[in-house]
Amino acid sequence: MDLSLIEAVDSEMAGLIRRESARQAQTLRLIPSENYASAAVLAASGSCLANKYSEGYPGKRYYQGQAHIDAIERLAINRAKALFGAEHANVQPYSGSPANLAVYFALLEPGDRILSMSLPHGGHLTHGWKVTISGKYFEAHQYGVRETDQRLDMDQVAAMARELKPKLIICGASAYPRVIDFAAFAAIAEEVGAYLLADIAHIAGLVAGGAHPSPVPHADVVTTTTHKTLRGPRGGLILCRKGLRKKIDRAVFPGLQGGPHDQTTGALAVALAEAQQPAFADYARAVVDNARVLGERLAGHGFDLVSGGTDNHLLLIDLTSKGVSGKVAAVALEQAGIVCNANSVPFDKRTPFDPSGIRIGTPALTTRGMGPGEMKRLADWMQAIVAAPDDEALLGRVAGEVAELCEQFPAPGVG
Repeated sequence: MDLSLIEAVDSEMAGLIRRESARQAQTLRLIPSENYASAAVLAASGSCLANKYSEGYPGKRYYQGQAHIDAIERLAINRAKALFGAEHANVQPYSGSPANLAVYFALLEPGDRILSMSLPHGGHLTHGWKVTISGKYFEAHQYGVRETDQRLDMDQVAAMARELKPKLIICGASAYPRVIDFAAFAAIAEEVGAYLLADIAHIAGLVAGGAHPSPVPHADVVTTTTHKTLRGPRGGLILCRKGLRKKIDRAVFPGLQGGPHDQTTGALAVALAEAQQPAFADYARAVVDNARVLGERLAGHGFDLVSGGTDNHLLLIDLTSKGVSGKVAAVALEQAGIVCNANSVPFDKRTPFDPSGIRIGTPALTTRGMGPGEMKRLADWMQAIVAAPDDEALLGRVAGEVAELCEQFPAPGVG
């Protein structure tokens, strides 16, 4: 990355970016919601498209000078529809959270009932959790996973839906390591007359690459971020049936947002072009394979994996049996160059600020070209660190070994 232009006007900022770039290059990024965008995506994100203001939609703007912007947005829309097999796509949401909020604004009235996955069981804040606008403006109810096997309890979902008659059912998660049965959710939604929203922010790239079933044939609306497994810029995307197009588009603009971030739209178009290539399907499958290998090795070291393993890109690990909290483990792992996040596990008895678990994922490591051998080595490092999180000498030694490994697998766009 050439920082000379920034250096010339703001050496302090250039230094901070340089240090963050080095951190991303020299550590193992295990946070499942993080990835490496390609140099092409980063270039489009920082292009002259950031200079334009484009309230409205292609062909219906409130400003002149839109000929090329309209073409860029149409390109992104058509690529999104083709990649996911969707009838309509809105590429303007600033991120996943406002994408979800736009759906609520389009389909619900204040006080309407929604049914979604409980945050402590793996759901997302924006799915009606009490501290968010979605939890305050709507009557939100949550389903969860079974305590016996920590998998989605579809009998509970069906029973709650029949009792509550929600207007909207939401499926999708931020910390659930198993395949989601979108067809089963669709059947329940149809039975009770509810809309179905599938939030695939975490698994969009896996869906695009054929490594996870798609919700598009089943859900009324699908939302996603664009920067996780999809490897695009920091943005959002809404897919929906043709019959909901006007409601969704009006909810995004003018209902919720002003002008779109045209540089993000351009970068998303580039990322969607990359995702259409055969190599991306190979990548998606490798992400899942790496997660399974990592999980198996960790289980062999005595780690308790929520639900017993994974079908997707992430692993949720309960550290209770290890006698270490998630926060203590996450801090120690970061000192050793292994970056993850502390995370609650289902039926957690600890506070969310210092939960029992950690959440890890393989999208970023797979982008760097790492495979099963590296996953096994990573699991061995994690075992040693969790067993002795206060051993400064151990943490320093592992950090050096991690840096050496990272040099063998350069990170795109950073370093």
